[in-house]
Amino acid sequence: MADTVTHAQLTPNTRQPWAELGLKADEYERLRTILRRRPTSCELAMYSVMWSEHCSYKSSKIHLKRFAELPQTTPRGPLLAGIGENAGVVDIGQGWAVTFKIESHNHPSYVEPYQGAATGVGGIVRDILAMGARPVGIMDSLRFGPLDAPDTARVLPGVTAGVSGYGNCLGLPDIGGEVVFDRSYAGNPLVNVLCVGVLRHADLHVAHATGVGNKVILFGARTGGDGIGGASVLASETFERSGPAKRPAVQVGDPFMEKLLIECTLELFQAGVVTGIQDFGAAGLSCAVSELASAGSGGMHVNLDLVPLRDSTLTPEEILMSESQERMMAVVRPQDVGRFLDICRKWDVLATPVGEVIEGNRLLIDWQSERVVDVDPRTVAHAGPSYNRPIARPHWIDRVRSQRAEDLPRPVTGAEMGGQLMRLLGSPNLCDRSWVTDQYDRFVRGNTVLAQPEDAGMLRVDEASGLGVALAVDCNARFSYLDPYRGAQLSLLESYRNVAVSGAEPVALTDCLNFGSPEDPEVMWQFTEVIRGLVDGCKALGVPVTGGNVSFYNKTGDQAILPTPTVGLLGVIDNVEQRIPSGFLQAGDAVYLLGRTREELSGSAWAEVVHGHLGGEPPTVDFDQHRRLAGFFGQAARDRLAASAHDLSDGGLAIALAESCLRRGLGAEVTLPGDPFLDLFSETAGRVLVTVRPHLEVDLIKLANQYDIRLARLGQVTAQPALTVEGLFSLRLPALRRNWRAPLPTALGLSTPD
Repeated sequence: MADTVTHAQLTPNTRQPWAELGLKADEYERLRTILRRRPTSCELAMYSVMWSEHCSYKSSKIHLKRFAELPQTTPRGPLLAGIGENAGVVDIGQGWAVTFKIESHNHPSYVEPYQGAATGVGGIVRDILAMGARPVGIMDSLRFGPLDAPDTARVLPGVTAGVSGYGNCLGLPDIGGEVVFDRSYAGNPLVNVLCVGVLRHADLHVAHATGVGNKVILFGARTGGDGIGGASVLASETFERSGPAKRPAVQVGDPFMEKLLIECTLELFQAGVVTGIQDFGAAGLSCAVSELASAGSGGMHVNLDLVPLRDSTLTPEEILMSESQERMMAVVRPQDVGRFLDICRKWDVLATPVGEVIEGNRLLIDWQSERVVDVDPRTVAHAGPSYNRPIARPHWIDRVRSQRAEDLPRPVTGAEMGGQLMRLLGSPNLCDRSWVTDQYDRFVRGNTVLAQPEDAGMLRVDEASGLGVALAVDCNARFSYLDPYRGAQLSLLESYRNVAVSGAEPVALTDCLNFGSPEDPEVMWQFTEVIRGLVDGCKALGVPVTGGNVSFYNKTGDQAILPTPTVGLLGVIDNVEQRIPSGFLQAGDAVYLLGRTREELSGSAWAEVVHGHLGGEPPTVDFDQHRRLAGFFGQAARDRLAASAHDLSDGGLAIALAESCLRRGLGAEVTLPGDPFLDLFSETAGRVLVTVRPHLEVDLIKLANQYDIRLARLGQVTAQPALTVEGLFSLRLPALRRNWRAPLPTALGLSTPD
């Protein structure tokens, strides 16, 4: 056999395109030191993608280690799998487990919105599948530039169509999420997708290659030229025209192939013919073989000649770097190979043995009778660069924090307050999102019990007992801009609160941390403050971080996005029939406000919409109160005391009242208990709007007292189509609805819904 590796040893001074592949000069020298020679071109390809920011977390991993400080248990028991696996796995009782994770596909979604978003869905679904779980639902957190910006009209419909097109074809309900507009995301949208799957405890699988002689089988789609170098481009610093070609770096998805792959993989698990499995994420085959081998007890030999190709002209470097979708890799005992291939044929899924587990600790890859890779797989998958980037507190932060929204002019009359409520309700970040969410199938598979526009999505896991899970995805980037530490905690608390008000017990979280360049010391300060805030918050709430994603280099030119730590929170409910919906349900129900209102307007929707202002200190946090709030709603759900509950967040009580009325066309007559303006527009965290049947009011009050939660009766739900705040204003629901529903269709040039 000709040996390309030997040739590399004999030609140490050959120039190699390491910079074009995204490596820094010191990283290339580190690679040469590890190998004790220059790399072959295939090795250079592997290391360049696996050592990219997107794959290696080289700027974040020293800070992410702080999550290890958190107990690896949930209120329901120990984690079955945590950080380091494809996805975290949580024991939810009765022999059931849930796996969930959120990841980003930001830059590809700007380049090619449909395919970028679609393959983002496909990738996170395969992460869940690789744990042995059946994917059962998705959620998405989407952020775009200004609603009226020309490019938003290109990116928003494309991303929405990509999420819905892929998810709907897979038969996965999209049960929740968020859509946010801000000028910092112009040119750099965020597409964060969460997937949740269910499994029995015995079905849990992890990614490792063990057992010398076991076969390595690639199954799923053929390998093509799409997505080559995608991992490097994902973490690149610029989208300048002089940079790498853009469109080829975006993967092309086939959801129908993915659906077959899901069913095939689940049957392979059920048949017991898989000893290790890995999905193909960023870095493609390079990722799958290096991570499987690195996590195992031996080495691996792979022959690239056996890899099924869509394009016969692909070079071995391109085969290793291709990010073609709908592919997985399994480690299979020799005696199980026949059964494995039979199951794949049944599902019309192409499966090809391409290698085997070998003795030692080397990853050996051949192509056309040449040895093109000979490395320790751990140096590819886990020994990449680790940077302790410079950190600097921004020079502007104190000036911005001194510009308090609490000092801005406030409305005086009731008519002014009513007018400002209308302005908020018709603003891009508070208007109706149904143009987006109606494109998603929210109820496919028949286990969705809560979905948009509920505060949390909820899925039934077990039909016999009613056991279910609730999920919420939230982030307030305005708060994180003003104070990353507290802003991260407020995002955590909002997600926690949304799950709690549904009646579920919050148990664990996953996060997707989106920031500008890690080479900017001020961005690294924001990032480290967010990590510190999440760690302290999770300790206080008693919930672990099970895994997640970091996305850096989110910027346009020199303009970084607002720091956007998206938090996905999982809750467990013992019986989904006890769930608490949002929105007013029945005329005559009493309306209550839970929690104390403080003068907290900085970073609020009112300050942004009415004054175009972002400054001051974000709201305070109270973890103890949120834990008591979660206990209160868990008991209220079991006792069926609350008819409805709606978390107060963006827009405060004013928006919560309007949304609760618009949900089912019921009005309300309320009297505010304190300062009318603050009661309506403050964004103090930890407050909830609750309705209760009149005959249960006494029981609700007793329960609130038991949990030491402040409770104020505001009024009642009415059959009259108006929101009336006594002594201030009365707004007709048809006018509210028209104002609320118009912004998205108008901006996109579509007919306004009735």
